[in-house]
Amino acid sequence: MKRRAFLQLLGGVGASSLLSLDSCLGASEGGARPPMDRGLLSRRNQNRSTVVSQHGMVCTAVPAASMVGIDVLKAGGSAIDAAIAANVMLSLVEPMSCGPGGDLFAIVWSEKDRKLFGLNASGRSPYDWSLQQALDLGLKEIPVYHPLAWSVPGCVSGWAALHERFGKLKLARLLEPTIDLARAGFPLSPIVAQGWLSGKDDRPGLCSTYLPEGRPVYCGTVFKNPDLASFFETLAKEGPQAFYQGDIAERIVKFSQTHGGRFSMRDFREHKADWVEPVGTSYRGCDVWEIPPNGQGIATLQMLNLLEHFDIGSMQPNSAEHLHLFLEAKKLAFEDRAVYYADMDFAKVPLQELISKDYAAERVKLIDPKRAAEQVQPGRLKGSSDTTYLTAADGEGNMISLIQSIYHGWGSGYVPDGLGFCLQNRGQLFALDPNHLNKLEPHKRPFHTIIPAFVTQAGRPVFSYGVMGGDFQPQGQVQVLMNLVDFGMSPQQAGEQPRIEHTESSTPTGAKMVNGGAVGFEKGIPDETKLRLAYLGHRVRPNTGAWGGYQGIWRQDDPLRYYGGSDPRKDGCAMGY
Repeated sequence: MKRRAFLQLLGGVGASSLLSLDSCLGASEGGARPPMDRGLLSRRNQNRSTVVSQHGMVCTAVPAASMVGIDVLKAGGSAIDAAIAANVMLSLVEPMSCGPGGDLFAIVWSEKDRKLFGLNASGRSPYDWSLQQALDLGLKEIPVYHPLAWSVPGCVSGWAALHERFGKLKLARLLEPTIDLARAGFPLSPIVAQGWLSGKDDRPGLCSTYLPEGRPVYCGTVFKNPDLASFFETLAKEGPQAFYQGDIAERIVKFSQTHGGRFSMRDFREHKADWVEPVGTSYRGCDVWEIPPNGQGIATLQMLNLLEHFDIGSMQPNSAEHLHLFLEAKKLAFEDRAVYYADMDFAKVPLQELISKDYAAERVKLIDPKRAAEQVQPGRLKGSSDTTYLTAADGEGNMISLIQSIYHGWGSGYVPDGLGFCLQNRGQLFALDPNHLNKLEPHKRPFHTIIPAFVTQAGRPVFSYGVMGGDFQPQGQVQVLMNLVDFGMSPQQAGEQPRIEHTESSTPTGAKMVNGGAVGFEKGIPDETKLRLAYLGHRVRPNTGAWGGYQGIWRQDDPLRYYGGSDPRKDGCAMGY
């Protein structure tokens, strides 16, 4: 079978880490920085070896986080312990993308229970923040970098829920490496340095925390965050409840009152993470699993249900024929996403209809293999950013797919006094249309973009993976899965192939697609393919980009082995032992 073909391609165990450096030309503190070519960061080396191991695997976007996860596994921790420790470390070494001020989702395979568990640790809007209040302020949409975009951070509650159910080591042990490194300092890695603050910013606490000396940073600049170290020391001593009921919550609420936010202690006391049943669909013999809304994970399932009607494996990867079908499926799924995806505690989301094969069989009739659609309508149904992703597996067979984010780069950009992390701006994704399922309401979860994914076969775990990147995430997940399942690529190769991104679809905040949206390309997509897609009616963007940040672990049993892949678009690596 093609989805197993990658096993024949492995020539041995290789480290999936990237050793290139940032564009660090010129002098720096302590001497000259090593010479680098900035352009090469967007043309990373490909076809690195898939990492193979028997006892455990950790794949993250920064090597320091992967190393911490492996250390936890070697110390007797579970895959879930490793993932928590790695995520905690990422909040220090990749702070523009994630941290305690954001939200978290996870899918866990428990070998003991022989089943998947889903966790929704996203936060809710303040009780004192309503649609009418927003309209009274004259808002057409919630401002992006503003306290009105704050929702309660759910990340710490996610760590707590995962640790309580599946952890083996004490939580303090998982926090210790980050506490030590935050005080000692660490050199910035290339992609992280490229995304760092570039100059003065007036948002409270941002520059004093992340540019404490007021100078630009580069690859290799040593950064310390003593406030974050103190924050994690409080969690280590008092437990995660300190974030929602103790001094930390009080400090965030006071900060909110000072800067025009709507947080109250009630918002934090009544927050909770929720264990949920993952939802799935089949794709060519694989079962693909996602977290149900308020997230966008089921867009992946909808796209796969549509693409299953075509013989993708017979096509040339990234050919115009292949990409055209992918783009048309994305348009259809995202029109439904714009209308139906919302917090299911507040809205009647037609979940099962959206991911059903019968619904896909009707919707696929709208795909013209010879012409791009300029306008797409959502189906008629009743009741109708910056992120980090990581995955880990242990020697007992437990696996976790975890994604965590503060939404935009640096979230809202507001850093509560003395805490060392940014508050997210996820609440910006509420609609201000009274008739929309995703409309702003008190204590409601906003539409969410971050989505972990998992694949099983015949009830057994096969592949834990995810692709960061805001609205791009379902697109990235589908492209990776087609590479793996339809084209027989390895977990590493599946994430290395050039990607495309379709933008300007209708959105859950009320924007509508115009002229079929637009298509962007990474380097490596031939000009001939772009011209053919334009001939089919797609609006092609002239410049190239880079999208997503993939990590993945494939599992094979008898004997147990893990095959890890890590995206060259990020600094990170797959590590196994």
